[in-house]
Amino acid sequence: MMDIEIIPNWHPIFVHFTVALLSLSALLYLAGLVLRRPNLLIVARWNLWIGAGITVGTVLAGFYAYNTVAHDGPAHAAMTDHKNWALVTASIFGALALWSLAKHRGAKSVSSGFVVLILLASGLLAVTGYKGGEVVYRHGMGVMRMPEIAGDGGHGSHAHGQDAGGGHHGATELDKHNDHGVEMESAHDHGTHDH
Repeated sequence: MMDIEIIPNWHPIFVHFTVALLSLSALLYLAGLVLRRPNLLIVARWNLWIGAGITVGTVLAGFYAYNTVAHDGPAHAAMTDHKNWALVTASIFGALALWSLAKHRGAKSVSSGFVVLILLASGLLAVTGYKGGEVVYRHGMGVMRMPEIAGDGGHGSHAHGQDAGGGHHGATELDKHNDHGVEMESAHDHGTHDH
């Protein structure tokens, strides 16, 4: 059975649906406009409406994470930056969803202005997602354990290509790649490669 305790809050679960549905909606709106296919616009609208609904949960879970995850000063600044981008982006998509509900239900076409706006909103969504990734991967927020890095960037604490008994089976593909990479890097660094 899945141990839900490893996830400190539901934000990482909701956010993937938000990003996928809203991004797909924008692409489908663009395709529907360019190809003049009403069926693509129907799917685009449903992705937008469902995505906007899930985004409410994403934002609420994000606020919960913002107020409960232990963090330091630099992480707090990154979280605040991500939160501010997220609130603006979610508000824009919410407005687009309401616009779509009011004006586009059953419509066979969509205005180019609406498509431009949802594509711009998708750009904001990408930036917001990137900033959220920085919170996790650069600052380690919401993770239970960070590995201790030692030696050559993290490979010094364990060996590749060993069996359970600790015996080495010879150079693995990764080891060969690493050796080659070191040689190439060394040659490049010292200017000894041929032209």
